[in-house]
Parts: sequence; structure tokens; C-alpha cells
Amino acid sequence: MAVKTDLVIVESPSKAKTIGKYLGPGYEVKASMGHVRDLPKSKLGVDVEHGFQPDYQPIKGKEDTISDLKKAAKKSGKVYLATDPDREGEAISWHLKELLNIPDDKTYRVTFNEITKKVVNESIAKPRAIDQNLVDAQQARRILDRIVGYELSPLLWKKIRRGLSAGRVQSVATRLVVEREEEIRAFQPQEYWSIQADLSRVAPNLGGFSAMFYGREKKMELNSREEADAVVQAVKSAPWSVTKVKRQDKQRNPAPPFTTSTLQQEASRKLNMTPARTMSIAQQLYEGVDITGEGTVGGGHHRRGHRGPDHLYAYRLPAAVRGGHCRRQGLY
Repeated sequence: MAVKTDLVIVESPSKAKTIGKYLGPGYEVKASMGHVRDLPKSKLGVDVEHGFQPDYQPIKGKEDTISDLKKAAKKSGKVYLATDPDREGEAISWHLKELLNIPDDKTYRVTFNEITKKVVNESIAKPRAIDQNLVDAQQARRILDRIVGYELSPLLWKKIRRGLSAGRVQSVATRLVVEREEEIRAFQPQEYWSIQADLSRVAPNLGGFSAMFYGREKKMELNSREEADAVVQAVKSAPWSVTKVKRQDKQRNPAPPFTTSTLQQEASRKLNMTPARTMSIAQQLYEGVDITGEGTVGGGHHRRGHRGPDHLYAYRLPAAVRGGHCRRQGLY
């Protein structure tokens, strides 16, 4: 009798390829291609009158993927749900378990914060149960998205134009923008003046330097031209001298690892890259890239993490990746 292989389900095919090489022949690694079921697009899909019960349905176009996963799960010994280590990934694992009818005693949840051989094998050796708290958190967010969107979007269609969408994020962001605009319009400008003196060093010292007016003993604000002129006249003919030089050591720390937002900002500012392209490259690095002589190499912390340091981009890829793939893609 043939020994059953264990099934590992991840979200993307490229990640499945990398992890499959790390685990070896005793495991079959397949990709769910993200979510396999969701709320229907044609209706609200939430029973508001009975505890906000969601009506999940298999996603159209995923029939072949679902069928393939069902067959693989049925003939496998254990099923490791290795979707991403955040609430979205936890929910995908839960949906897979429910939709594929995987028994509790065959279901094992594992997470990979790095796609490296060491971390993958350590995680497989220490599986856990699905975290229902994370699943419930994702469901609450998804249901709230649906309720708010279905209530607000028709209003936008009526007042502005069809095709626009609104939701919990856009609604709050719009309010923040409006409140900020109201603050800008209510701002009362105040006049202020600054004085800069260009000074030359006494011979034999060469060169010069600039000094800004600070005040006499305390910092002094100049709120009119008359006040500024009075200071200029008072110091114009007075002797100038340096009475005190303060020296101190300053410690400079390296910049922290990128978060999603700071990575997108730097890529846009320095490389003129769109957020979509930036995140596509980051995802490729996380899932693994082909390096000549090394095969598929993955690295870096997971980018969607909501707990601990997992949301940081702390790539630890070999020099071949840093000098090759990343430069070709424009990250370096």
C-alpha cells in the first residue's frame, strides 16, 4: 500500500513552487489562488435581521481550482493550510477547510514569515489550529465593507456618477480630507519676520558664515517690519563676536525597515514607481525568485502581517538577488 503524501495549500503558484522544493517528495504543494469563496456580488449577501449571517459562495471562475484541491485533500494524509500569516490568510484557511470538507483531525494550520528552507521546515514541524479570533475579525471587516458599500455606493451613483464605490475606508478618508480642508480654510495667517546676518571671519581666518536672529536672552518673535527694522538698527553698528561654541555628539540610527506605506513612498519618490508595481516586486521577492546556481530563493518577512514585526520589509536575500533581480526590477 502506497504511503499517502501530505498536502500543503498556499495562496500563490510561485510560492507553491518554492515551498515544494524545500519540503521534498513527501509533500504535495498546491495553490488556492487567494480566496476560494466570498460574499456574492449580485446581492448584499448578509442577513442583517438574523445576526449578520454571511452567505458565502464559491467564487466564479475558481471551479477547477476548488475541484483539484478537493481531490488532493481527499487522498492526502494531512492537510497543512499555509496561507499568509494575517487575518486575511487565516480566513482563507478557514474557508478552505469548510469548502473542501477537511476533517478536524486532518487539518493543520502553519504560517511562514519567511520563505526560507529553515523557516518552512520549522513551521511544518510545529502546526497549530486555525485561530478563530482572526477569522472572526476578518469576517467582521468583510461584512462591514459590504454593508457600508451597499448603502453608500448607490448614493454616489445618484449624486455624482455611476460606477463609483464607497466603503468603510473611503468614507473615513473622505471625512479626514474634508476636516483638514476646513482647518485650512479657517486658518488665520500671521505675519512674521526673520533676520539673517552674513558674517566674515577675522583675519587670518578665511571664509564666513551666516547667523539667524534668535533674541536677547529668550527667543523673540518678530511680528512686523517695524520690529525687524528696530533690531537691524540696534545691531547694525555694534561689534560682533562669537561668545559661545557648543559641541555635542549626535547619534544617527539607520532607517527602520520599510512598512507597506513607506516602501511605496520611497519607490515613488526615488524611482517613480507606481504602488502596484512596487507591491508586485515585493510579493515576487517574498515568494521566491530564480537565481542562477541557487534555484528558487525566497526571503523577507511577510508584507501583510498585522501582529508583531511581520509587517516590516526586512529582506535578507543573497547578494545575487540584491544585485540581479532587484536591480533589474528597479528596487536598487
